[in-house]
Amino acid sequence: MSTDTLEAPVETPQVPVNMSDSAAAKIQELITEEGNPELKLRIYVTGGGCSGFQYGFAFEETMNEDDLRVERNGVSIIVDAMSLQYLAGANIEYEDSLEGSRFVIKNPNATSTCGCGSSFSV
Repeated sequence: MSTDTLEAPVETPQVPVNMSDSAAAKIQELITEEGNPELKLRIYVTGGGCSGFQYGFAFEETMNEDDLRVERNGVSIIVDAMSLQYLAGANIEYEDSLEGSRFVIKNPNATSTCGCGSSFSV
């Protein structure tokens, strides 16, 4: 008699917002400069900008009850529930190029973006 059992495949949960290693490294550098290891980078969406919505970034110590927290390499980003609907599936990256250094959001929900990349429409 066989003792083999069939098990359902284990699904890896999809992270709603992804942070690259380069973004995590820059966030860690900024937190170290501030001297407060409790800081988390909040990423949010507000109305405005040349394309309709714009991204915002702020360091905060506390999280709200409905915040999503994503950790990578010991640092955290947080996203509020309202912003998450616009950022689901987005990749947060940090680029250092001739054009300057900045956080870049590669957002699959954006139907168009402005030239500077800080605003978008859905």
